[in-house]
Amino acid sequence: MPKVLSVETEVPKYKITQSEAAEFAKNLFSENFKDIGRLLSVFQNGEIESRYFVNPLEWFSENHSFQEKNDLFIQYAVELGSEAVKKCLQRNDSAFDEIDAIFTISTSGLSTPSIEARIMNVLPFPAHVKRIPIWGLGCAGGASGLSRAYEYCLAFPRANVLVLSIELCSLTFQHGDRSKSNLIGTSLFADGVACALVCGDDSNALVSKQEPLPSIFATQSTLLRDSLDVMGWEVKNEGMYVVFSKHIPTLVEKWLRPNVEEFIESNGISLKDIKHFVAHPGGKKVIEAYQEALGMDEEMTKVSMNVLKEFGNMSSVTIFYVLKEFMKKGCNKGDIGLGTALGPGFSSELLLMRWE
Repeated sequence: MPKVLSVETEVPKYKITQSEAAEFAKNLFSENFKDIGRLLSVFQNGEIESRYFVNPLEWFSENHSFQEKNDLFIQYAVELGSEAVKKCLQRNDSAFDEIDAIFTISTSGLSTPSIEARIMNVLPFPAHVKRIPIWGLGCAGGASGLSRAYEYCLAFPRANVLVLSIELCSLTFQHGDRSKSNLIGTSLFADGVACALVCGDDSNALVSKQEPLPSIFATQSTLLRDSLDVMGWEVKNEGMYVVFSKHIPTLVEKWLRPNVEEFIESNGISLKDIKHFVAHPGGKKVIEAYQEALGMDEEMTKVSMNVLKEFGNMSSVTIFYVLKEFMKKGCNKGDIGLGTALGPGFSSELLLMRWE
């Protein structure tokens, strides 16, 4: 089965503490909410301690046009994405000419030509690398990218595939939007970049590998009908406005377990067989909803919670930060992991991994 050989991340320049972000939000939103003190509790209760942005916090105190923000998205996406790609290949001692395809995942900016095309003009990739940009899957995009890379490698067992995820959520911030959704988004979302190398069974990249690696052996995509208003963007003249329903944790609790059980049981797996929960941490309440829905204790979601505390919600990128931690600490041969991410639609992306 196709394996994840390496995962590398690239952290943006500016570290913002949650207390700094709360003070910024207080100054910006206080005129619009009489109960601003109560609303600011989301900054403390979410258990996020720090996040990283491509611009300093003072940059957000002024209004910026959609064009300016999107131009910055392209600039930083190419810069940070190129670094993540180089680190990922170096980690595995792989060369640019050994890559067959690049899946580029994003939802926080627009670019045509797509970002990987721009990166291919910076890094020495062969001209014939297949480019598969995937846009619009939000927080589910990272898990989806891994799933699509798995399917590509099933079709082409000798292939080496990069999954590059780039989310600069801070650049979608709407200075003039005084909604509660924007306030919550200000407490939660962050910037991040990650790159994973996935290879097929007959790839030469596997020759020197001795330690157990996560091998993907099943995936499932699920769409919940009539839930388009749960999560996503409203695209207006000024850019992207966040849609973030307060009902997401409730949806997770009620909908996720039967969805997961249908998937894993069809592959001969039960919840008690899952040793590692590689979950996108949408927020503290979402992690708690995972625990409630799947009957998991805090230890099973500890890695996801630690990533959330240090980096916030980086949309599609975040699951790669979680997977990287599992690969760093090492897992036992034969261990089974469940990858989980939820996104707009409302949708879920699930994948089963076995360390081999």
